[in-house]
Amino acid sequence: MKSALSVWWDDTVAGELRLNEHGDISFVYNAGWLADSARPALSVSLPKRAESFGRRECRPFFSGLLPEESVLENVARALGISKGNDFALLRALGGDVAGALTLWPAEGTPLKYDGKAETRPLSDAALVKLLDTLPKQPFLAGQDGLRLSLAGAQTKLPVVLVEGRIALPVPGQPTTHILKPPIKRFAATTENEAFAMRLAADLGLNVAPAEARVTKDRPYLLVTRYDRTAGADGQVRRLHQEDFCQALGILPERKYAAEGGPTFRTGFELLRSAATRPAIEVLRLLDAAIFNLIVGNADAHGKNFSLLYGKDGATLAPLYDLMCTVAYPELSAKSAMKIGGAATVKDLTPRTWQKFAEETKLGAAFVRRRVKELTDASKAKAAGTAKTIAKSVLDKGELSLFAKIVQDRADSIGASI
Repeated sequence: MKSALSVWWDDTVAGELRLNEHGDISFVYNAGWLADSARPALSVSLPKRAESFGRRECRPFFSGLLPEESVLENVARALGISKGNDFALLRALGGDVAGALTLWPAEGTPLKYDGKAETRPLSDAALVKLLDTLPKQPFLAGQDGLRLSLAGAQTKLPVVLVEGRIALPVPGQPTTHILKPPIKRFAATTENEAFAMRLAADLGLNVAPAEARVTKDRPYLLVTRYDRTAGADGQVRRLHQEDFCQALGILPERKYAAEGGPTFRTGFELLRSAATRPAIEVLRLLDAAIFNLIVGNADAHGKNFSLLYGKDGATLAPLYDLMCTVAYPELSAKSAMKIGGAATVKDLTPRTWQKFAEETKLGAAFVRRRVKELTDASKAKAAGTAKTIAKSVLDKGELSLFAKIVQDRADSIGASI
């Protein structure tokens, strides 16, 4: 073994991510973790066992903790690390990732946040500078004391709040929110995502709380992390989670169904086998599938659905990364995960919903009824949701456009059942 990272779950080492002299990674559980029946597996794809997991088995989970696409390239460039070197990237970024884990050099222990270190909120000028810096230096990679990572291809930064104001975490402090700057090459992405997230909430779907903010005429989105919880003492704890690609052992670069990534069939099967109350979680995934179709979120792939492990056991995590991607002609309008074989709204027919019901093992009449309920509710609420978001951000015209897209799509989808 050339090097190793200890994989900590709270205050206990769950195992080691190892790098050998040939550059291959492997993962092995700690003997004490294996011996304790109360200690869970890190992933559905990494069940507890004494034998080590080779690169092919463990890479989907651990590389799934890292950013993707251009964000990964920019992070790697900022750190002077190859974008294909998962081990070195996790060594540099693994202090605060999605879920309950932290990764630290095997010879050390995680920095503990005692609640006493002063966390100072950013001034407006510093926040604007941060928004400008993030696209070029994602996660502020390389800045002293910061070891942060989140999956995804969109620029974002894990942060904390101090009296409602954004602050950078001190070493060892769990982050509680995600700051998402606008995507420069597309119009009004902050308004778009805020609208989609709020509409999902207005429809009663389980969605991560999100707030559109503006500082010095600069819009951005602030999303509350669902994988964090505060105890009675005010201390923030990390909750474990894994996305569908991680749980199914699928590499992040194959997150799209067309490339071998999760489909709705495999997603529903995963929930039925892994969720503590599968009947409830299956219905939540059904709602998510229908809503993404209504809102025009064609980029809802396998890494945009997750399992959350909390006091209620394994559940479908609140929805996140919702956006009306069909508003941008440059992006594909074909759904990342087809519904009953249909990739676009114009492909929908009554037979589509019958086939989707068969794939998900749900009653066809129930599926059609839920489609009608959500399309009717979306048409009724879209304009009001857009007006609510318009009170907090800049581009009110684009918000009206997003609402109109949803209303038109809801009409077309409703006609297909």
